[in-house]
Amino acid sequence: MRVVVIGAGGIGGFLAAALAHSGVDVAILARGPHADAIARSGLHIRGDLGEFTVRVPLVARIDDLAGFDLALLCVKAHQMFALHGALQRLSQSGACVVTLQNGVPFWFTREPPLDSVDPESAIGSLFDDRRTIGGVVHVSGHIDRPGSVVQSGGTRYVLAPIAAGGSAEQYFQPLLDSMERAGLTPERSSEIRSVLWAKLANNVGLNAVSSLTRLSIARMLAAAPTRDLVARAIGETLAVGRTLGVVGEIDIERRMEYAARLSDVRTSMLQDVLAERSLEIEPILGATVELGGRVDVATPTIATLLALLRGLQASFSR
Repeated sequence: MRVVVIGAGGIGGFLAAALAHSGVDVAILARGPHADAIARSGLHIRGDLGEFTVRVPLVARIDDLAGFDLALLCVKAHQMFALHGALQRLSQSGACVVTLQNGVPFWFTREPPLDSVDPESAIGSLFDDRRTIGGVVHVSGHIDRPGSVVQSGGTRYVLAPIAAGGSAEQYFQPLLDSMERAGLTPERSSEIRSVLWAKLANNVGLNAVSSLTRLSIARMLAAAPTRDLVARAIGETLAVGRTLGVVGEIDIERRMEYAARLSDVRTSMLQDVLAERSLEIEPILGATVELGGRVDVATPTIATLLALLRGLQASFSR
């Protein structure tokens, strides 16, 4: 089984390095100084699997994507449109994709596709359900310098083929076996949409409010006004999910207490705000508001946060 990891940031870099370190035939599609450093000196990892450096081949041309069985999508969901040519080549060569991103993925609802996630089904038309594995990542990581990734937060990945009987199901067990040999903790879920939505609820609340206040998670949840705002955003997200039939009752206070006990970290969206990078607001907040509109569930708090984040992103100098 040949695997290509699309994006070598905190999530993709750690995953690619772990797989390569255990002997999996894996390559990376990446660009910029980080990719240059990996090509020169290998990919350095520090985290739950210890500290090591491993050589991982880089894909230099789109045509080189032919021949891979699985493509692990680790770029942020809103960045995939810039990679349409690469994804099209993977589709043409018969590869399956594994979505390992925050937010609502293109496969969550296809008819009609979500404008906030996959307008005109630009990505979904390339990979139907039988060629798609859904994933929910419970791992943290960031690039601390070009060629080096720091990982934390455990090694849990929840995965499931989106449809039975396709090539994605054929490669699913080999993928799980490879991840286990690499020291990771993959698990198959029969309710991938439920797991995904529960994480989405946290992302909507924690990422949005932290980005607008520039507070770390613990500080944000320690203050009553910001804690209340996070709770309202999570509650609206869960209300949409219950109406869609993908989640049941979830204790919001318990979820926030758990988040508050973790290492006092900045959310991934806040890290992007501080670096003035493009934000993954549409797959997380935009999709929640759009789906809420489809099922007549009001999301006023999320809609306000979304408008503020769009304005913030528009203010960035690059």
